[in-house]
Amino acid sequence: MNISSLISKFEPISLSEMESVKLMNRIDTKYAIPVSLLPAFLEASMDDYYVQQIDGKRIATYDTMYYDTNNLDMYIRHHDRQLARQKIRVRQYVDSDLTFLEIKRKNNKGRTKKKRIEVPGFGLEAQTVGHGKKDWTIEDFIAAKSRYRWENISPHLQTMFHRITLVNKGKTERLTIDFDLVWTNVVTGEEKTYPELVIIELKRDGNVPSHTTLVMHDLHVHPFKISKYCIGTALTTPHLKKNRFKAKIRKIEKLVTNQ
Repeated sequence: MNISSLISKFEPISLSEMESVKLMNRIDTKYAIPVSLLPAFLEASMDDYYVQQIDGKRIATYDTMYYDTNNLDMYIRHHDRQLARQKIRVRQYVDSDLTFLEIKRKNNKGRTKKKRIEVPGFGLEAQTVGHGKKDWTIEDFIAAKSRYRWENISPHLQTMFHRITLVNKGKTERLTIDFDLVWTNVVTGEEKTYPELVIIELKRDGNVPSHTTLVMHDLHVHPFKISKYCIGTALTTPHLKKNRFKAKIRKIEKLVTNQ
């Protein structure tokens, strides 16, 4: 049975109904599985989760541009195991026709906080954009919410994928399922595709019990720390320091070749 047929069996949840499950301050648990294992995971989850539906669509398209400094400071901090680190990206929610500048901050306790502001497109021009009751320039927003300055960052890696979003029936956690990954490095021109790879991310407010952890245990799948930005950058940037990510890349290659 294909993925579309399986997710058609889930009860739907709308964007407005998901307002209480934003989890902008959260703990993330990630898993990497081959796409051949995805049907088994979905079948075991359909009684416990809703699927996000937007305009009748249950599989969304995401287009993301990651920004970094010229010396790839955000990548290097992650590679060097700096616990407090940040990512800056512009993410286009293609099906919703919405684009946000998003700043993700991970603290030394492993908790992720995300701040975002709606923007017109991928380019971070110095312009005024709305943010609730306050108007910001993009330059001021980046300076206020991150350790970086607008003039010191530039586009580095474009990441495209399809996403299924699940919400548990108790509305205390979200689950994102990303597949059909394509990384394009806008600096080196290198591209890498992984149609056989699925990245699943469990997002919850603390280490509370989750049905997903039980399903993954039954499927003999263990948590796998992975950054789409860092792995994509390592795969598409020749001669870049990547020792820490070599074992992860080998595991991914094994997953996608041994289906």
